[in-house]
Amino acid sequence: MFSLQDLLGAQQGNEAVDQISGQVGAEPSLVNTAIQAALPAILGGLASNASTPQGAQSLDNALSNDHDGSILGNLGGLGSLIFDQATPTPRQADAGGILGHILGGNQNQVAQDVSQKSGLGMGQVAQILMMLAPIVMGYLGQQKQQQNVGADGLGGMLGGILGNAIGGGQAAAAPSSGNPMMDMASSMLDSDRDGSALDDIASMAFNYITKK
Repeated sequence: MFSLQDLLGAQQGNEAVDQISGQVGAEPSLVNTAIQAALPAILGGLASNASTPQGAQSLDNALSNDHDGSILGNLGGLGSLIFDQATPTPRQADAGGILGHILGGNQNQVAQDVSQKSGLGMGQVAQILMMLAPIVMGYLGQQKQQQNVGADGLGGMLGGILGNAIGGGQAAAAPSSGNPMMDMASSMLDSDRDGSALDDIASMAFNYITKK
């Protein structure tokens, strides 16, 4: 299964898992299971967005303007950035907005699937998804800079990462048409996405926090 350690490297991946585990109050092993179930859906949603010229340009703009990878150097403060309602949330940590654009109307579907696979409650899964989304976007922004990738290259970059996530380490070839990526994304996101920035996940996460 594809994990944050696979995406970020062992040291940074372990740090991220520890921070997420502390935030949700669950064992790292269960949180890792949830992350491994959620990452293909998040990457699949991004690949689906990047499969059209308009979607790829929109993602490129977001990565260029809001996600330079610096958030990966502040994993210890990620929970406060996202969940501290007393201070404005920076765009790079706007987890609800990011998930809305990535998953659209599939947010609840993905959360339920992750909950069933991990055994964690929906409130805990909601927090995990909200912390994962900025991490993934920060990683993609970092890779975009390092590889000097523009909007037209995001599909291939995501196709390789998604291939690793689905195939257990066997990267997918960068497609020219985007259709293979759409097939992979559709296997995880099989209902229509409306692209709206819904607040379902954020509501579940904040409700869970207030009840702790």
